[in-house]
Amino acid sequence: MKPVLVLVGILVLLAVVLGGMAWSSHSELVAGDESVKAAWSEIDNQYKRRADLIPQLVETVKGAAAFEQETLAQVVEARASVGRAQLPEGLPDDPAKLEAYLAAQRGLSGALGRLFALSENYPTLRASDSFRSLQDQLEGTENRIAVARRDYIDEVKLYNTALRTFPRNVLGGMLGFEQAPALPSDEAAREVPTIDFGNDG
Repeated sequence: MKPVLVLVGILVLLAVVLGGMAWSSHSELVAGDESVKAAWSEIDNQYKRRADLIPQLVETVKGAAAFEQETLAQVVEARASVGRAQLPEGLPDDPAKLEAYLAAQRGLSGALGRLFALSENYPTLRASDSFRSLQDQLEGTENRIAVARRDYIDEVKLYNTALRTFPRNVLGGMLGFEQAPALPSDEAAREVPTIDFGNDG
């Protein structure tokens, strides 16, 4: 009778240990998944903030006499491309759509860079309080985009690593947890455009 009680005790202890590991692993995966979603949401928010500043910028620049209309048209078209490449709510789950979205964002960054480079030729425009304010806001937004992208990359790395280690890999597969999408690894996708806002010290 005693060996049976010992065996039952061992089995109960094993069940408690395994249950504790499963609960802990599940909690870690849920927390990691939420952190990745929050990091992605911050990237998307900063991109949207930048896009929301564009109409004001275009109107301000239109006031400058003879400013290159082609450059303004490129900025407007790049912003429209971003609008067409919107992702569904939550994490992007289609690599092709994610790449199209990021390509549209890079196109907008490039168009803004050209616009600000050309603004150097318009001292009256550069002296405008509205223009300088928008420059500062866009520069700050570009910095926040870079930080948000870095934070997302870090969160994805932590979560995906956790999801691939035992026992979370077994539990994650059973409960439907999937790897979070990584941002493209090419340098062009990760590089923050250099925009010279012409701020004189």
